[in-house]
Amino acid sequence: MSTGRVVIGGSTGFMGQYLLRRFRDAGREVVTISRSGADIAWGDQQAIDRAVDGSSLVIGLAGKSVNCRYTPENRAEIFRSRLDTTGALSGAIARAENPPALWVNSSTATIYRHAEDRPMTESSGEIGTGFSVEVAKAWERALFSDDLPATRRVALRSAIVLGHGGVLGPLKNLAKLGLGGAQHDGWWPVSRRRRAAGTGHFPGAKHGRQRFSWVHVEDVARIIDFVEEHPELDGPVNAASPNPVDNRTFMATVRQVLGARIGPPMPRWMLEIGAVGIRTETELILKSRWVLPETLTEAGFEFRYPTLEPAIRESFDL
Repeated sequence: MSTGRVVIGGSTGFMGQYLLRRFRDAGREVVTISRSGADIAWGDQQAIDRAVDGSSLVIGLAGKSVNCRYTPENRAEIFRSRLDTTGALSGAIARAENPPALWVNSSTATIYRHAEDRPMTESSGEIGTGFSVEVAKAWERALFSDDLPATRRVALRSAIVLGHGGVLGPLKNLAKLGLGGAQHDGWWPVSRRRRAAGTGHFPGAKHGRQRFSWVHVEDVARIIDFVEEHPELDGPVNAASPNPVDNRTFMATVRQVLGARIGPPMPRWMLEIGAVGIRTETELILKSRWVLPETLTEAGFEFRYPTLEPAIRESFDL
């Protein structure tokens, strides 16, 4: 790991807290930015400028979770929370007398299209359509828009991140209740309003065959270290395990690790009703995300958790 001050924007979430502990354990100075519970609040641009000036690494993670219903209010906040905070970091770097050598900003593997036919890589991946894709595109535009000649920029297109927290907590509870089966896509009415907003999910993969790209949180942290140590890397970087699975395999592995024998498939109609109840969207589990880490693999990065079962066992402390 390199040395020098690290500035983490969006430090109170699952990933931010993991990176904060890891960098501080390594002896690095870390300055955190968040709406609350951090060293600096997002509205204090002067303090952000001071923290960024002279730092060696800036990490942008801030943004409202997409694990919500895509109401007009939530959609606006999903955009605003990403673009405003990315703009604050970009402005601070532009004004710095000693700008950081590297800025790693969150993006998402959801930027690629629903893929059942082939994997998406940085060189050959096809950008998708719809609300979630527009969010990702705007987020990356905000990262790369300003002229920052002294600072290398990387958009970390992360797959679903596994670890102690995140998506696995609710799935663990469902599996223990016998509801940890594959999530099956199927027909469901999409209103004109949702079509216009790009938030409706249209039927895709059948019988739980939608691809599930994932990465363990420890490997995300190690990817950031690797990018910092390899100045030839810039632009979009897929943060995803080299061994994606499908939804059936993912859920079967969760059940196997937990010793849950029963897990009947969950049909689309049941998923839609459940999504309304817990205030989320079925796109998060039904879109086929098939992503490979071509850039990292070609650069020689080695994953600590390249396969799914050990990653899930570690996430569950088993």
